[in-house]
Order: sequence, then structure tokens, then C-alpha cells
Amino acid sequence: MMKKKSIPASKPFLILFLCQMISALDVPLDSKLLEELSQPPTITHQSPKDYIVDPRENIVIQCEAKGKPPPSFSWTRNGTHFDIDKDAQVTMKPNSGTLVINIMNGGKAEAYEGVYQCTARNERGAAISNNIVIRPSRSPLWTKEKLEPHQVREGDSLVLHCRPPVGLPPPIIFWMDNAFQRLPQSERVSQGLNGDLYFSNVQPEDTREDYICYARFNHTQTIQQKQPISVKVFSLDSLNDTIAANLSDTDIYGAKPVTERQPVLLTPTGSTSTKVELRGNVLLLECIAAGLPTPVIRWIKEGGELPANRTFFENFKKTLKIIDVSEADSGNYKCIARNTLGSVHHVISVTVKAAPYWITAPRNLVLSPGEDGTLICRANGNPKPSISWLANGVPIAIAPEDPSRKVDGDTIIFSHVQERSSAVYQCNASNEYGYLLANAFVNVLAEPPRILTPANKLYQVIADSPALLDCAYFGSPKPEIEWFKGVKGSILRGNEYVFHDNGTLEIPVAQKDSTGTYTCVARNELGKIQNEVHLEIKDPTMIIKQPEYKVVQRYGQVSFECIIKHDSTLLPTVIWLKDNDELPDDERFLVGKDNLTIMNVTDKDDGTYTCIVNTTLDSVSASAVLTVVAAPPTPAIIYARPNPPFDLELTGQLERSIELSWIPGDENNSPITHFVIEYEDGLHEPGVWHYQTEVPGTQTTVQLKLSPYVNYSFRVVAVNKIGRSQPSEPSEQYLTKSASPDENPANVQGIGSEPDNLVITWESLKGFQSNGPGLQYKVSWRQKDVDDEWTSVIVANVSKYIVSGTPTFVPYEIKVQALNDLGYAPEPSEVIGHSGEDLPMVAPGNVQVHVINSTLAKVHWDPVPLKTVRGHLQGYKVYYWKVQSLSRRSRRHVEKKILTFRGNKTFGMLPGLEPYSSYKLNVRVVNGKGEGPASPDKVFKTPEGVPSSPSYLKITNPTLDSLTLEWGSPTHPNGVLTSYILKFQPINNTHELGPLVEIRIPANESSLILKNLNYSTRYKFYFNAQTSVGSGSQITEEAVTIMDEAGILHPAVVAGKGYSEILFATSPVMHTVRPTFYKVQPLYPRIRNVTTAAAETYANISWEYEGPDHANFYVEYGVAGSKEDWKKEIVNGSRSFFVLKGLTPGTAYKVRVGAEGLSGFRSSEDVFETGPAMASRQVDIATQGWFIGLMCAVALLILILLIVCFIRRNKGGKYPVKEKEDAHADPEIQPMKEDDGTFGEYSDAEDHKPLKKGSRTPSDRTVKKEDSDDSLVDYGEGVNGQFNEDGSFIGQYSGKKEKEPAEGNESSEAPSPVNAMNSFV
Repeated sequence: MMKKKSIPASKPFLILFLCQMISALDVPLDSKLLEELSQPPTITHQSPKDYIVDPRENIVIQCEAKGKPPPSFSWTRNGTHFDIDKDAQVTMKPNSGTLVINIMNGGKAEAYEGVYQCTARNERGAAISNNIVIRPSRSPLWTKEKLEPHQVREGDSLVLHCRPPVGLPPPIIFWMDNAFQRLPQSERVSQGLNGDLYFSNVQPEDTREDYICYARFNHTQTIQQKQPISVKVFSLDSLNDTIAANLSDTDIYGAKPVTERQPVLLTPTGSTSTKVELRGNVLLLECIAAGLPTPVIRWIKEGGELPANRTFFENFKKTLKIIDVSEADSGNYKCIARNTLGSVHHVISVTVKAAPYWITAPRNLVLSPGEDGTLICRANGNPKPSISWLANGVPIAIAPEDPSRKVDGDTIIFSHVQERSSAVYQCNASNEYGYLLANAFVNVLAEPPRILTPANKLYQVIADSPALLDCAYFGSPKPEIEWFKGVKGSILRGNEYVFHDNGTLEIPVAQKDSTGTYTCVARNELGKIQNEVHLEIKDPTMIIKQPEYKVVQRYGQVSFECIIKHDSTLLPTVIWLKDNDELPDDERFLVGKDNLTIMNVTDKDDGTYTCIVNTTLDSVSASAVLTVVAAPPTPAIIYARPNPPFDLELTGQLERSIELSWIPGDENNSPITHFVIEYEDGLHEPGVWHYQTEVPGTQTTVQLKLSPYVNYSFRVVAVNKIGRSQPSEPSEQYLTKSASPDENPANVQGIGSEPDNLVITWESLKGFQSNGPGLQYKVSWRQKDVDDEWTSVIVANVSKYIVSGTPTFVPYEIKVQALNDLGYAPEPSEVIGHSGEDLPMVAPGNVQVHVINSTLAKVHWDPVPLKTVRGHLQGYKVYYWKVQSLSRRSRRHVEKKILTFRGNKTFGMLPGLEPYSSYKLNVRVVNGKGEGPASPDKVFKTPEGVPSSPSYLKITNPTLDSLTLEWGSPTHPNGVLTSYILKFQPINNTHELGPLVEIRIPANESSLILKNLNYSTRYKFYFNAQTSVGSGSQITEEAVTIMDEAGILHPAVVAGKGYSEILFATSPVMHTVRPTFYKVQPLYPRIRNVTTAAAETYANISWEYEGPDHANFYVEYGVAGSKEDWKKEIVNGSRSFFVLKGLTPGTAYKVRVGAEGLSGFRSSEDVFETGPAMASRQVDIATQGWFIGLMCAVALLILILLIVCFIRRNKGGKYPVKEKEDAHADPEIQPMKEDDGTFGEYSDAEDHKPLKKGSRTPSDRTVKKEDSDDSLVDYGEGVNGQFNEDGSFIGQYSGKKEKEPAEGNESSEAPSPVNAMNSFV
């Protein structure tokens, strides 16, 4: 039975690509030919002979083959037919012999162990694979064993046995500890080839309990672990301690130290051993010795040298490794272990055997009927292998007889073969160490001639070079080849031609007269065929002016020329090299068409420069040396602009191009960087020079593109680092021929100026763009989407044409084409225009107003039909105006406001409305012509709001115990006033605030007398109005009761009752002021005055906060009127503003501010709208010049009065009441320390800083608030700032409302956090 081994990877594809015997045919490597020829099967790929598989995965046994016709496949298992159809777990791949055994779906790998062989068969024979032995890999567990600890004396040897389980294939052994760290190895401690761990001598540090042997099974990717082995080394000291406990002192002193020992071999044992290895394998010999000191190992070969380049030492020279062994490596190898006390040796007798290996493997034969051939199968081995033959997988002795075949040992001789002699033969060479199996077919073919070289193939050859003309052919019998030149030429013969066996015709020295058509004819007894090829002889490429040796001074300039001559049909490429390498990547190296220029030469530019010229057929080169020398001392260099170029010359005149050349002027010590070429059009713009192009300073010729119908003159300007030269003298004139225009007018538009016309405009062509005389324009138009013909008109050289009588605002297709006396420009592209617009016809309908709050409303309307717009829809305008205030019932000048909403919007927000007012509005559609009719006026009313502050507060008639208060009603009541709120509190000399008293006053009152006040006491008053919505902003004032100069009037203090009661003239209510003064406590935390300033996609939110420090704020927002959940944004730090980003333009939002950790309190809601609504004011007197002048004069007069008052006030000095005012500034507006920005304390009586706002009053003791205007800026509630591009807010907050005062006896809270910080402990 044949033994199995895989075919080497280098020999699978032999089928028809063969080296034949002398009498056999050569089959060309032509894919089309190979597909057409019949051929016996050839095995192209198969599994290895010894195939170990993973038992957890499917088994794939490969068998691939090819032939013509395609082969069929069958298998044997253990020498008998393997019927795969009867085993559901086994399938064969389509168009292949590869078997797939399904293990992953229930199959067991052990059931498919065995020897498999594949047969590939077609009508011309059968090829067989090697015997493939299938074995599943095994990774068994370690057998359980009880491991006794090893107790070893220091210096003794030790072997720890691994004894791994027997696996397939054998495992890889390594030693590690419990931490999975490899145990360190050395000359003293090392692992043997069998996996045991050897200690030449043990040391105390070898003591450990975790010597673990691991076995890794690669096929199954598993690792098995042996039980840990414990080693304890007893040192001399520990032995002495043990002896001391049992022996006398004399015995102790007689104990010997660690004994040194001469080497003893631990492995192999004895003095000699034998080793057999197979040829081509790796020979491993091992010697491990015990001893103290640790022995050193040396290897020698008796009677010879260790083979060089194949010998390696491993494992601290304990292992000798020889790779790729052969019979010459047989012999005796001696290992010598030596230390200071002696040596020991061991001799290993090595015998190298050999499995069979090829000397001559059989090779495929392709024969013609009647030809002879041989198959030779020669192999060698040790012992000598036996040779046996098979035919189509059957031993040749029992195969069908073939009279043309004779077997002679390792050779089969074929004589006078016929087509039926085709078969596949197998040669088996085997001995006790293995076998070789090779398939080789005999393919007998009868084929007429075929020429494989493409027809009419063109060959191009340089003159005086060899020419090789191919005529690849195939036929069986082998055809004869003849060559002819020309259509009726005779057969080629003679010494000037060489005829190669593969059909190629060689012309050793091709000349110009060799050009022509050559015919190749192939014929055999089955037919004849011919093919023509063509030969062209080209002129050789030559360098007619080679680069020359140059010497150049440092920092100078040098040029090498390389002028070439070449065949006109070949395209040359020129490459420059420096010292046979690429040129440096340096802008100083300029490569021109036929030269190389180096600017600003340095020493490193020294070298050899080579010009290489390449074409597709040849290559030539020439070299020159550059020597760089130091420049001699020179006087100071004067740099100047270059002199103008001269001697301009025009050559190569064509209709659209011309070549201009010139001679550069003197560079004046500064190299010319570039030349500027300008031109003059003497026909259209005489005397005007235009920029044409520019070229590098090394170039003195340029190819210029020209336009038709231009009378050109050219001039050249040289430029260096100093500047531009004067222009050169103009060249001669050159008039180009006329032509039809190349281009049409640009920027064609169609826009109507009236409802019944279409104005077509374009940019006229410039003079030289006309390309000829008689420039005109063909204007064409037709109505779009209507089946109309083009209407055209030819106009003179203008840029506008008006089409009258068009329908209103309909689209037109328009095109404008240029033409002159010679013809038309190319067909122009079409553009879309519109006839004129007219005013819109209808007003928006269904106008609805939704009032959101007292200052904001939302208006909706239905869009108008687009047909009624009669133009480009630009948007809608909302006109709205205030009719009257519902609280005063008084009309005033009607000032209309306008909001424009771009595009086809159907709603918009109306900001800046006045509370408690009646408004009207209407909506109009807008197009490019103007506004359409207004919708019917829509009336809506705004609800009440909080009032503005009282117009003034005046305190008069101070007495010892009373003050009179007078006030004016709010300028903007914003509703029906319900009452006034007055709060006041005393301020004593130690800057303490007394209790806060609050009085509610009917809305119809305008004055009040406060009685029973303390004499000579300063009081601070807080006054504001109320509507049903809430309290408005307050104004403050301070006043002092007069001093009791006689000292006889004192407030009556009754025990337990405090100060006497205060009487109010307008109210029967009596109020007792308690005498206790106390530190002001902080108000309950609150957030108020939430304001917004909105842009298109973002808004700045700001607020005022009263409460504990370090509050963590957040902002909540959402779309106004929506039921969606609030969105929440956290504010970083304790800032009182935040920017909301990513908002939708033109949308109303609701917003509120809250603080974390303070019982969840938050501000009231505010509503704002983002852009793009743009407010515009109807023109009124404020835009008139006379009114603006009058206002400027009034402002100037007021400024002068303010300056006079300021001067007089500074001259007046201080007075007692003023000093007290300074001392008792408004606790709501405390100063801040300038050094660190924190809130400061009240200054003492010596501090004469000016009073803050609210503490200083005019001489008449009144406080007025400025009237607010109707500007839309009010919508921002006093945010006088701007937004950066990123949406961040810049500027300061202004217009803040006066803070609420502290409550009186009802609460212990202070008016503000500022007062809390300034209160006493």
C-alpha cells in the first residue's frame, strides 16, 4: 500500500505548462489555446498526507483538479470505495472533489479517522491524490498523581519531571509559577527537550512551592497544568541549626560546608547513545550535566567539523541544533561538560536516513500521433526506494494493455503513439520512511496549426538595432514555419535573417528599408495558416548639443544645455540627475525645455550633472562636471532694476497664436525673476496696454494665445527684486483675421419695469471679444410653459431691449446671441425672466389677533392666492396703532407702526404694546411693485399691567413731629389704579434702620400729612401705585423733621409702649412706632424683573435676585401657548444672565428663572419673540429736517443749563442736612468697594462721597420718572446692550426698577441682600 505525503506546493500547476522530452510538443502558455485543447486530469491541490484535524470543527479534505473536459471525482477510504451519498454528514463541493464532513452538527471526528484517496477522471485518464491520513487532535488531561515535596541539600542536583500526557500532535512544554510568570532559566537551571526541569546544582533561592509544568496543545488551543511541585533547599546554616539541637559542640564544628563536585551527566545517561534523523529535518542533540560549580558544555564532531551556517547552539549550549541535515551529517558527536574539578563527556552516534526524494520526477508529455516519448521517474533515499507504476490509478501490471507502451524499471517508453494512448500515469517511490507519488499524463493530440501572435501587430525599432518579429504557434504534429516580406514577396532566407525554433524572425541590424509587412506561414499535415505583422524603423534619439564642463563662482548662476534630435513620431522626456541621483528639491534648480539652470550656486552644487533623454524605444545621456570656486573680492555691489529687454521678434504666426522672443537687458546685479508681457489693441483701444501673461526669468520665448480681429503689438517688462524695468520697445504689429464671436453676452436678465413690458439686459462684449466687424446681438424670447415660437430681433451693439405688450408678471425664456459680419456665436443658454409686476389685487383675509400679555400680541392671517400677488412675493406688512388708553379715555396723535414679515409667513408677534389700551391693525401683502390693499381694521385690547412709578413725590412743611407728602399720579397707569402704597422707616445717627411702616392710601388721594413723628429724625420713604395686576415701580425720598431748639418737646415714651403714636391726616388709622432698632435680615429669596433681548436664533435672559448668596440658577423655556414640557438650562456660577441658543426664528417663547435648593421657587413668566420680524416706523415729523434741528438746539440749551447748575452747586459747600443725607444713603443702593468688588459699609460722617441715586433729590424735593417712548426698544425692558457673534451678552443693564423696601413689624427681613451684609451682629 502506498504511503502518504503531500505534493510540494511548487508543483501543483503542471497540466499543460511543461518542459517536454526532445520528441514531445511544447504547449504555449496561451489561455485561449489551453481552454480549447483536450487534456487528461491533473491534481492541482490536495490536503497534506498526515492531516491532523480539530475535533470541534468540520473536516475539510481538499482535492482540486483540472482537465478538458472537466473531471469527475470519487474517493476511497481505507482502500475501499467511499460512498458519500450514503453519509448525510459528508458533502462534496460543486465542481470540486473537496469533501466537507459536518462535525459541528452532530458528527464525531473519531468516526472518520482513516486513509482517504481522491481520484479525478475524464475521458483522457484518471489522476489520483496522495493517501491522506485523517486523525483528530487529542489533548488529554494529566493523570492524577501525588507529588511529594523535594527536600534537597544546597549544591546537589535536581530533576523535576513533567511527564506530560501523550497528545496528537505532541504538546509544547514550559514551566511557570502561580503568577503565570515563566521561571527564569540559566546555565544552572534549564528545561530539557523532554520537558523536565534540570538543576545542575540547587541554591537557597530555588526554594518555592509553585514549580508548575504546563502543556500547550496548539490544535485545540488548550493548556493543561500539572500539580505544583514544592522544592525546599536546606542551606548549611539551617543544617547547623538542626545539628546543634542534637549533637555536641565538637560535632558541630566538624560539619562540612557545601561540597564542590565534578560534572556528572543528567541526560543522556551513560557514555554513548545513538540517534537517527531523516534527511532535511532538524537534528537536536542534548547534554545536561550536574556539578558544582555549574559545568559548561562544549560540542565537537569526531573526525570532522560542525557544518558551517547550519549549526546553532541553544539552551545555554546544552542543545546542538543542525538544520537541513543530509547523509554527510552522519557521525559521532561528543558533548563535553567541564568545571574547575574536572570533566565528563558523552558520544552520540548520529545516522541520517532519507525518505524518498526526487531526482527526476515524471513530466507530462504532449505527443502527436505516431511520435515517440518517455516518462522517467527517478528517486533516491536511504534505504534506496522502490519504484512502481500505475496507469489511471491502477497498477500497470493489471491495467489495460497498450502496444505503444513498454515499462523498463523507472522509465516508460512510448513508440508510435495513437490518440487512444492518452492516459495519466502515477509513479510511486517508497521506502520504510515514506513515499512519493507523482501524476504525469501522456496527451496525444492531432491539431491543425494555430498562430497565437495577434494579427497586424506593429513592431517599432530604432535603426541599426535588432528587430524580433513574433510568430507564436501550435499544432500537432509540430508545424513548419516560413516567413515572407510584402504581399507577393518570396520566402526569406540568407544570413541577414535568424529563424528561431519558437517561430520568431530576427533581423540583427534593422535598416530603414526593413520597414514593411511580414507574413508568417505555419503548416502541418492537417492544415495551413498565416499571419501578418508590421515593422517600422525609427530614427535614433541624439543629443546634438551636450552639457559642457563649467566653472562658476560661488553665488553665481550657471546653465547646462541639452539640445536633442529625435524621430518626429516619438515623444521624448528629459531627466536631469546630479551625481546619478535626483536633483535636489530646491527652487534654485530650474529645468527648462533644453537646459538646466542653477541660481545662486553654492559649494554643495559641485558634482556631475547628467541629461537623460528617454523615448518609448531608446534612451541616450550625456554628462558634464560643475566646479564651484570662491568669488574674488569685488567692490560693493550696486543693485538696480533691470534694463528693458530689446530686439523683440514675432515668429510662427498662426490665426490664434504667435511666438514672441526677446533678448534680456542687463540684470544690474539682481537676477531677473520673471518677464511680464503686455499687449496693445491698435484697432479697438490704441494707446492702452493690457496684461497678457508672465514667464520665469530664465525664459526668453513664449507662445501667446491670440483673439481674432485684434491688431496686436507686444512689449516686455523685466522684473527683479529691486523692481520693474522700463517697458521694451513695442514689437511689430500683427493683425489677426476676423472670425465669428466665440462667446455670448454674460449676465442676461429679464425684469419688467412696467406691468406690460419685459426689459432684457445683458453685458456687452468688449472690443476684442467681437472677433470681427459689425458686432450685433440677436435677442430672443418666448413665454414659458406656453407652446409659443421664439420671437427674435437683431439689435445694434447695445445692452438693453424692451419688449412691450406683455401680460403682467409671467415667466419668459430669454437668450441673447452675439453675431458679427462673419457669423453667429455658439448657441446661447436660456435664462428665465419675468414681465413687469403690478400691485397686489387682494388683501389677506381672516385676520385674527391673540393677546398674549399686556405688551405682546400674536396676529394670524390667511395667505393671499399667489395669482393675485402679481409679482414676487416679498412678505406681509402689519400696520398697527394705539387708538386710546382705556384708563384715561383720551385720544392722542396716532402713530402707526409697521412690522414686515419676510416670505410667505402667516403670523407674527406684535411686541412693545402698552397695557390697558385699545389698538387697531390691518395686514397688507407686499411684492416688488409695492403694497396691496389693506385688510379691514381689526380692533383688540391689551389687559391691565402694573403702573409706572408716581410722576413725583414731594415732601413739604417739616415740623417737629410731622411731614406733608404730595405726589402725582403715574404717567402710565396701565390700568385702573386701586391704591398707593407708602412705606417709610427712620434712620438714626449710627446708620441703623428703624422699623418699616406701611400705609395703603386710596387711589383718589394726592397728599398726606404724617404726624407724631420724632423730632430731628431722618426718614426714608418708598412710594408706588397699584392696579389689580400688582404694584408698579417705586420712587424714594428722604426728609427730616426739624430740631427741638428749645429742648422742651419730646416724644412721650410710655413704659411698655415705646414711642408715641403717629397720626395721619388723611386716615383715621393710628400706628405706634416701636423704639427697637435691629439689624436688617435678608428678604425671602425672590427673582424678579426677568427681561429678554432676542435675536434671530438666540436670546439673552437677565434677572434680579434677592436672597442668600451662592444660589444655583436655572432657566426654563418653551414655545408660548404650547403644552409641551419646559426645557431646562443650568446657569454656570451665580451669574444673573444667560444666553439661550438654537431658537427658531420668528417664534414666541415663554421663559422663567428659578434657583436650585431653595424650595424650588422661581420667577413669573415672560414672553418674547425671536426674529426675523423687522419693525419700521411710519414716516412722521421726527424724520423732518426742521424738527431734528429744533431738537438739537433744545439739547444744547439743556446742556448749558446743567453745566451752570453743576458749577453753582460745587461752590455751595455742605450743610447739615446734606451731611446726614450722605451718612444715610439709600440702603437699597449700597456702594461697592472699589478694590475687590464686594459690597462696602456705609461711610461715616467724615466721608463726603456723593449720594447714590435715590438719596440726592432736587431742591424742590420732587422725584420724576422720565416718560417712556413708544419705541420697540421697550420690548427689551431696559437691556441697553448688544450681542456678540456667538450670542454672548455685552454691555450693562440699565433702567432697573427701585428695589422693594424692608417690611416693618410684620417681618424681620431686610430690604435687600446688601442691607443684610451691612447690618450689625
